[in-house]
Amino acid sequence: MLEKLKLNRKLLRELDYSSIILAICVVIFGCLNIYSAMSKSSSGSYYLKLQIAWMILGLITVYFILIFDYILIKNYATLIYWAGVIFLFLSDFLLGSTTKGATSWINIGSRGIQPSEFAKIGMIIMLAKKLDDMEGKINNPKNLFTLIFYAAVPMLLIVIQPDMGMTMVSFFIVLGIFYCIGLDQKIIIGGITSIALLIVGVWNSPIMKTYWKGRLTSFLHPENNEIGYGFQLAQSKLALGSGGILGRGFGKGIQFNSVPENHTDFIFSVLGEEWGLVGALLLILLYGILIYRLIKIAKSSKDIFGTVICVGFISNLLFSIGQNIGMTMGLMPITGITLPFMSYGGSSLLTSFMALGLVLNVGMRKKKINF
Repeated sequence: MLEKLKLNRKLLRELDYSSIILAICVVIFGCLNIYSAMSKSSSGSYYLKLQIAWMILGLITVYFILIFDYILIKNYATLIYWAGVIFLFLSDFLLGSTTKGATSWINIGSRGIQPSEFAKIGMIIMLAKKLDDMEGKINNPKNLFTLIFYAAVPMLLIVIQPDMGMTMVSFFIVLGIFYCIGLDQKIIIGGITSIALLIVGVWNSPIMKTYWKGRLTSFLHPENNEIGYGFQLAQSKLALGSGGILGRGFGKGIQFNSVPENHTDFIFSVLGEEWGLVGALLLILLYGILIYRLIKIAKSSKDIFGTVICVGFISNLLFSIGQNIGMTMGLMPITGITLPFMSYGGSSLLTSFMALGLVLNVGMRKKKINF
């Protein structure tokens, strides 16, 4: 039994260890900033221990994902996908708890689970399976509408919560997959235009509540409402600006204490103040190298299923990093998107490691191993 839980040495030679090391480095960097962000409230050690525990669980999950050939996952894609959808449905209508206007969490004891994080992976796996079955023929109308259906179901349930940040992430994951697989650019442009018109319609409808609009548009003129919608961004900018080139030093930040959610969505504000521009560029460099490694794996994949899994995770990383860092600087709307591997959060960190494990699995088995 134990023999089945061991990875073959020949497969281990194909493992991209650098990607794992890079992800761990980002998590450790995040742990330092989480500890610092919460130390003033005497909760630093508590959140630090939790984040380390989630990292260890994530790495264990990666190991178990690597044991099995990722092709086997394709056989269970339908089950994984619909399990995620049901999880979302339960969150929306039965078991979800409402936090800050969004019913996007299910509480289990003192901990909370975000179903949309897991449903996002299920969506990527399902799209990968369908595209592999279709042999990548995405421009066939029947195939395209099938793919849109499987993408729309979880996204609609996320919209109902409503979680605009996760909706945006899911949309750009699907867009990245469709673009890389070769969807006609005219269809892409037409689809984006249609969605833009839909957004305008929803924006001017009773569905959009005033505080949603205020939060989403506060990044344009935060100074107009610094004690209201613009408070978080104004404080974030102050923290980032006070860090300068080299930062104030670890544990010496002051301004970030006024930034709400400074250990989760706005962890970059803590990094900017304490580590300065140098620290911010170091983090971006780590992300850049990690994404480069993952792109190499995607290009070397032996099948469409593996390629789409890689592209889905890469798209998730690219958008989440750009959106999160951008919103802390006032360049993007403020949404509840965490900074991958950096922000505090069990669901986010665990699913990030799960997705990384799937990509590494694709890379390990990019060629046939002769035993």
